[in-house]
Amino acid sequence: MPRPTRIRVTDAELAVLEVLWKRGPLAIRELADALYPGGGPSEYATVQKLLERLEGKGCVARDRTSFAHTFSTRIERGDLIGHELEELAAKLCDGSFTPLLVHLVRSRKLREEDRAELRRILEDEERGKRRKS
Repeated sequence: MPRPTRIRVTDAELAVLEVLWKRGPLAIRELADALYPGGGPSEYATVQKLLERLEGKGCVARDRTSFAHTFSTRIERGDLIGHELEELAAKLCDGSFTPLLVHLVRSRKLREEDRAELRRILEDEERGKRRKS
């Protein structure tokens, strides 16, 4: 999937993406019902506007082949996470991820499984670099 540049996703837009990531392509009514159970016309209009914004940002695609247009994500969750972390690192850490990782490790916010996964990833990266040399 394409990786958009310089996206700013609001919390409300993220909620729409979360539903689409979990449930797959949906019509506006289905999204509105998932986000605002028992909601009415104003909630429908809100979801419609959020989808328009997300479509403009390249985060969702609209399928117009049926009467009720359906929407699906054009960005993977991991790509959005990566983008947000890059923005955070640029803003707070002069572009470096090291202070973010150090903080997570030292503040004990990483579970042991997360730490083990991080070790595996770093070891795999190191092995890959050695093979290329």
